[in-house]
Amino acid sequence: MKNTWIVLNIVSLSVFLFVALFLSAIHYLLDFRIILLERFLKGGAWIEIVVIAFYGAFLYKKMENPVKAIFWRKFSWSLFSIVFFCQFFIGIVGFEKFLMTGELHLPVPAMILSGPIYRGELTFMVFLFLSTIVLTGPAWCSHLCYFGGIDNAVAGNKNNKTSWRHKYPIKYGFFFLVIFGTILFRIFNIDKFYSLIGGIIIGIIGVVLIAIVSSRKGKMANCILFCPIGTLVMYLKQINPIRMYIDYSCTNCGVCSSVCNYDALTIADIKNRKPGLTCTYCGDCLSVCHKNAIKYKLFNLDAVQARKVFLFFTVSFHAIFMALARI
Repeated sequence: MKNTWIVLNIVSLSVFLFVALFLSAIHYLLDFRIILLERFLKGGAWIEIVVIAFYGAFLYKKMENPVKAIFWRKFSWSLFSIVFFCQFFIGIVGFEKFLMTGELHLPVPAMILSGPIYRGELTFMVFLFLSTIVLTGPAWCSHLCYFGGIDNAVAGNKNNKTSWRHKYPIKYGFFFLVIFGTILFRIFNIDKFYSLIGGIIIGIIGVVLIAIVSSRKGKMANCILFCPIGTLVMYLKQINPIRMYIDYSCTNCGVCSSVCNYDALTIADIKNRKPGLTCTYCGDCLSVCHKNAIKYKLFNLDAVQARKVFLFFTVSFHAIFMALARI
């Protein structure tokens, strides 16, 4: 027990240092004041960096227990979405300091994909997004997306085991529609006003899906069937070496599917001994598996160590996003 406590505190300290160093480097290297508190108080960035780093260390310790992690993941993700959109709404009513650069951009995840295509340039948000894929695999869709946090909270846990796999052509169709539509906008140099209208329409569709379908069906309709970034993450996550699998002790009881809002644990997936393509490694299923049959895998590490590595990077980036992710 003592050794476990020591390991937990070492990892928590590592989260603190990683978050603090990452934010310090960003604060030092960028020309503008990206840390919010620095915009109101000279030297305030260092206060915010320490607070955010402590938050990351605290959250890691809470999430280390798989049974309790389901609560803390949903709580922290919802908190991030609230912080993000509060800053957005405060910014659009006239307090520009709460916006990333003082200029307004649409808070729609699809714009992370279509924006760089339309403008022909990479943005800081694209860098953050790709960094999360490399280090955390699909955790963007279970810990870091401001829209996803709302979808997850609204979907709740309604014990819905019905699969939406037959509806995936909608998912792929919209993904390619966004890409090719944006390319056409760029080729024909269509005015930014119309691209803004397109982004607003995408956002409205996502909100409607969350409000109507996710709330009724208990699954994340926007994330599973609509969001092009979610579709992109499904495949880009293979860059990361972390995987999830179901071992021989599984009894096919199906209780894990009752807490999966990502349509990743159908009966077929369970019998195949690995989650489906839409799995985001959120780990909620670990909290209800009585046989501890669902595990993380990373090289030659055991399942517990592999999960610690995943949580280290995921929680660290979640804390970093709390400080940096704004429009």
